Amino acid sequence: MNWESLYTLVNGASRFSTSIGRVWLSVLFIFRVMVLVVAAEAVWGDEQDDFVCNTLQPGCKTVCYDHFFPLSHIRLWALQLIFVSTPALLVALHATRSTRRTHLAQGITGSLLYTYLFSVLCRILLECGFLGVFYYLYRGFIMPRLVKCNAPPCPNVVDCFVSRPTEKTIFTIFMLAVSAVCMLLNMAELFYLLCQGCVLRQPEATCERRVDARRPLTPTVDNVDPLTLGSGDQTQLMVEMGTDP
Repeated sequence: MNWESLYTLVNGASRFSTSIGRVWLSVLFIFRVMVLVVAAEAVWGDEQDDFVCNTLQPGCKTVCYDHFFPLSHIRLWALQLIFVSTPALLVALHATRSTRRTHLAQGITGSLLYTYLFSVLCRILLECGFLGVFYYLYRGFIMPRLVKCNAPPCPNVVDCFVSRPTEKTIFTIFMLAVSAVCMLLNMAELFYLLCQGCVLRQPEATCERRVDARRPLTPTVDNVDPLTLGSGDQTQLMVEMGTDP
């Protein structure tokens, strides 16, 4: 897979990101994409070939491997990275359709702020969802050394051995830990954006109060002092109050 194209697209969206968003992007590509491409793919490259079962029954080894590992770790992590990176493209698409100079000068404001909030929330939900899927598919986060299988066409319960279980466990825990760090960064960015939205609303409310304070008061019967009025005005005031002059 060409990860460079994905990096180019997501890196273009970082121009409209916060400082926390840029840190998240760096962690995503340095500690997840690069580790996946450089090291993890080499560790899982021989997973099915080196999955050995103590039987010669045709098809038993393939069925057992499919039962315990329905989806490769590498492909699941690749899907996770693609889905988690996609919401950032929404922000770039929204920003490019608007006035770029306005967004770059004023920061994340207005409708762009709501789009960015939505993208960060989607990233958090996707990270949580993939962690749940990972735990459900592999029944935990530890790679077993030995699995027992009795699925047809196996004649009986057979023992199957996983290659490099310790190394795979280390990589699995590392990738899941970095995923949790990215999720924490997304939560921190969501909190920051919510606080920023509250701060931006306060000056607007202050301006409205200042405009109301500058408006002249309309004189009424209750706030007029009769002693400050002339004789003609006093007579008119008494008529408005319903008393005889």
